[in-house]
Amino acid sequence: MLAALLCAGLALTVLPEPARAQWGDSYDAPGDYGYRRRSRDAYYRDDYRPPQRRAAPPQEAPRQFYWPWEDRPQQAAPPSEPSARRPRPRPPAAAPSEAARPSVKRRARPASEPAPPKAAVVKTEPRIRIAVFGDSIADHLSRGLTDVFEDNAEVAVIDRAKGDSGLVRRDVVDWPKAAEDYIKANPVNYAVVLLGANDRQPIREGDQSYDPLSERWRELYRARAEALVKVFQERKVPLIWVGTPPMRSESLSRDLSVVNDILRDAVQRGGGSFVDVWQGFVDDRNRFTATGPDLEGQNAKLRTADGVHFTHAGARKLAHFADVELKRLMDAAGPAAPEAPAAAVAAPPAPGLDGAPPKLDDVAAIDRQITGMLPSLPEPPGIPALPVKPAAGPVVPLGRAELSPGGTLTSGRQPDSDPSGQVERVLQRGGAPLPQPGRADDFRWPPG
Repeated sequence: MLAALLCAGLALTVLPEPARAQWGDSYDAPGDYGYRRRSRDAYYRDDYRPPQRRAAPPQEAPRQFYWPWEDRPQQAAPPSEPSARRPRPRPPAAAPSEAARPSVKRRARPASEPAPPKAAVVKTEPRIRIAVFGDSIADHLSRGLTDVFEDNAEVAVIDRAKGDSGLVRRDVVDWPKAAEDYIKANPVNYAVVLLGANDRQPIREGDQSYDPLSERWRELYRARAEALVKVFQERKVPLIWVGTPPMRSESLSRDLSVVNDILRDAVQRGGGSFVDVWQGFVDDRNRFTATGPDLEGQNAKLRTADGVHFTHAGARKLAHFADVELKRLMDAAGPAAPEAPAAAVAAPPAPGLDGAPPKLDDVAAIDRQITGMLPSLPEPPGIPALPVKPAAGPVVPLGRAELSPGGTLTSGRQPDSDPSGQVERVLQRGGAPLPQPGRADDFRWPPG
């Protein structure tokens, strides 16, 4: 019992040492944990500001497209919503005065504003009708001619082309019969034909079939072309036959050049006009080209991807060749005389000076009087006769002086012409010429 009391008293007398951190930290005071206590007023100071949160940087829009003159991509504008309402035109604004007008560039017309209306062509009954017959290429030719005469209300272009037709396949279109039937039922002033692109195939005669470009094939093909030309010749319709243009296929172009020769001979025999367009669609090496100069001289695409048909610029250029020949025929035929009104026909001729109608003799006398009043121009002087040039002139040496003036012989001595006697010494006696100072035969020493 005594021992237990002694151990308890000893435990109360010896106090334990305060605990220390394991990482070497020391405590300033028990329960302080190493940092200064803040007063109550420190939590309510006016200058206290909570930390601001930094906003994230704005991100760029995903790349849509690039402008060639800018380094950074631009944001694509959102697509406009389709609207069925027609935009209302803006009223014209009053023009500002010269003093208040700013010196800036003129604002471009937005796409929403309607374009200024084009001057409308008054449609009348066409006086000239041009019918176009042929295959699918003739269809492009018809469109080009329509663009040519778009502003001319007196000319109408009639498209009578059939895509897969030709002179070989009569089961598709029998062109002599089809052209004759159309001309009988409709007035036609000029006919334009373009055929041949589909004719590189065997031709049949009865039960026989002949290979393309064989001897018999050429005879039958020429006969069918002449039959079509004869239809227009009998109807007195001027014919313009446009040759087949080159194609992308070299073998097809080579065969079409032979077909063009056959057609040219048949058309010219029938009195028609053959227009060759081959050189307008080849390069400087006479090869097919899909691009080339258009009518304005700019390089443009003339043929489509198939190497056969034409673009809008190519069709316009193809029509230009036919248009030149058409205008030539129109100028040769002359304009049609307009119908005179009935009042003008019934009106009497204008009276003469004495109140009576003028006579033919009086008109001739007045014409002679006016001609006599004109100033008389002097007659141009005659052209003087040019001297006749001889066939050959005298022979004149170019390397030495003339030794026989006037053509006299050198046998006689002429002291006036040879005062030193050089000619006699060298030519008559055969002596050596006298040495001249500075020449290779001058052996005098010292040199003179």
